[in-house]
Amino acid sequence: MAIRIRKLALWRAEIAHRPGALAELLDPLAAAGVDLQVVMGYRLPGEPSCAVVEVAPISSRKAALAAQRARLRPDGAPTLLVLGENRPGLANRIAVALAESCVNIEFLVAQVVGKRYSAVFTFHSEADLDKAADRIRAAVMARPLAGPQAPRRRPARRVLVRRG
Repeated sequence: MAIRIRKLALWRAEIAHRPGALAELLDPLAAAGVDLQVVMGYRLPGEPSCAVVEVAPISSRKAALAAQRARLRPDGAPTLLVLGENRPGLANRIAVALAESCVNIEFLVAQVVGKRYSAVFTFHSEADLDKAADRIRAAVMARPLAGPQAPRRRPARRVLVRRG
């Protein structure tokens, strides 16, 4: 099964929690031709007028200048982007692998589109990120998970009919 795991540098901004705030934040990036792969936004708990938006990648000088114009700053949190083919039980397999290696997830967002999944994991430290990358790769590359199996068909019986 093909899997891509790579470090991701998230850029973050706090914005007003109101209609149009996200569009205003993304305008400078779009104008600069930045191709974002990750855009996450959420309201801060307990602060009904404040939200956070995180984006990635910001990988060129032009993109960084556009991000700064949008009030985005590098977050610095150790983050992985994981992309691959989905299978039933895969999220659990990854969670168990991380738990067994004593790696705590600070933040996670994952989704499946068609047959492909993507997940963004944030960890406490670079050491946790490195350990997690190895464990996630091992969990995903392991033998396919046993799922519900189709009932076996019995071979058709041949019946000889004698005439006469």
